[in-house]
Amino acid sequence: MMIEPRVGWLQRAKVWARTIKRDVVALWIAARDPRVPWLAKLAAGCVAAYALSPIDLIPDFIPVLGYLDDIVLVPLGIMLTVRLVAAPLMVEFRAMAAEREGRPTSRVGAAVIVAIWLTCISLLIWEFWLREA
Repeated sequence: MMIEPRVGWLQRAKVWARTIKRDVVALWIAARDPRVPWLAKLAAGCVAAYALSPIDLIPDFIPVLGYLDDIVLVPLGIMLTVRLVAAPLMVEFRAMAAEREGRPTSRVGAAVIVAIWLTCISLLIWEFWLREA
């Protein structure tokens, strides 16, 4: 009689993180595939660009909120977008993503995040500083 070791929460979290990374790359591939409908391409491109961007919308040094996007928003975006892509295509894209060694980066995603931050900073400066004059 063989006793199976119980899988702890840390091991499950590691598997979940690897799955998320693979699905982000799969969505990055899906956004470039001509067989994917345009709405699914748009959603996949947005989710992949944000997830692969080296810059977060909410910086990680902000307590609790900094990791909220990584823990909640990215997985939620992945789950919603995966539903838009046909299941056989997602199986193919996941297999292609698993074969890739490196993780792609998104300069476009980083540029969008920087643009959002600059817009917010500009609006704050205009609202609180220039408007008083």
